[in-house]
Amino acid sequence: MTVTPHEKLRELGYELPEVPVPAGSYVPAVRSGNLVFTAGQLPFREGELRVRGKVGAEVSVEEAREEARICALNALAAAAERAGGLEKISRIVRVGGFVASAPGFDRQPEVLNGASELLGALFGEAGTHVRTAVGVSELPLGSPVEVELVVEIADQPRTA
Repeated sequence: MTVTPHEKLRELGYELPEVPVPAGSYVPAVRSGNLVFTAGQLPFREGELRVRGKVGAEVSVEEAREEARICALNALAAAAERAGGLEKISRIVRVGGFVASAPGFDRQPEVLNGASELLGALFGEAGTHVRTAVGVSELPLGSPVEVELVVEIADQPRTA
């Protein structure tokens, strides 16, 4: 029995959210050939940024990992919309992550593991990817983390 990506996502305890509305003059995702590039996504839940602050000060690593998962879900939603559906995403190619970091905080890769582990659980081997985890002094709206994706799309729907 094959499992659809939406079913697998539910098994993991998540739902694909609505695509977040851009906060500026850009689009959530762009397709070029068989790749979809997403804009950086903040951890909005139903239009609300529930956690704010710098990781290593106001935000714990554990909280930030969960926020990175939410960012990845928002980016997946944008990629899926541009790809023609979540089932059209055949591979996660790249994850770019930015962590608003308190002075001296150097655990950015651990924070971004939240996004990477979710993508791996959802897509299996096709969820393995290259990644950049960067510490920054500030992110938009006081967000602790931001994630962008590059995904490959296929002509045939994917099953897990």
